[in-house]
Amino acid sequence: MAGRRRWSTEQILDAAAELLLTGDAETFSVRRLAAALGTDSSSLYRHFRNKTELLRAVADRILLSAMDGYRPEGDWKQRLTATALRLRAAFGQQPQLAAVWGRHGSGGAGSRLVMEEVLRALRASGLPDEEIPACYHRLVVLIASLITAEGGFGAVGAEEHEQGMEQFRVAVLGADPDRFPTLAHFAREIRPLGADRRAAFEEILAAHLAHIEASVPRPRP
Repeated sequence: MAGRRRWSTEQILDAAAELLLTGDAETFSVRRLAAALGTDSSSLYRHFRNKTELLRAVADRILLSAMDGYRPEGDWKQRLTATALRLRAAFGQQPQLAAVWGRHGSGGAGSRLVMEEVLRALRASGLPDEEIPACYHRLVVLIASLITAEGGFGAVGAEEHEQGMEQFRVAVLGADPDRFPTLAHFAREIRPLGADRRAAFEEILAAHLAHIEASVPRPRP
């Protein structure tokens, strides 16, 4: 009788990413992945110690793909913007995996590439070294939060999206002007959360980078 097929780490990650496209990190399990591969869980634990380690590896491959071919260009703000937009685009291709990254993070080569570039760009801004770690943390929390939130919208199906839009129209355009006078006043200008996500992403990021720039010490005359 033939033995069970041996799966490589990359094949396991491919299958995990595919499984996550039809579910999420909550419903994902090593047992379900093993069943999809036609093997048992113990064979997968030879590659990954637990579910969290496996999920982090899946997220890290998205970071690797985002940084593939990246070359630093422009000033520090342009570099950080380019890096953030690459991450946004990469997770936009697989929005279900954005929540995995937002929750579990990553500690692989992809993560290190992103960290190295962000830290280098912040150092090029002129910030004192002692301020860079905290600044880095705030910046990556912002970027990850925006991408994770957008990934939630990207993972919504057409029918669910339309239901959400209808609820939005009822809540906003149908607001009682006596009870919600300010909402009624701005109702036709208020946009749903899913609208113009890239523009909002870029504007929020630009505002944060401007805040960083304003805190850079100026040379004395």
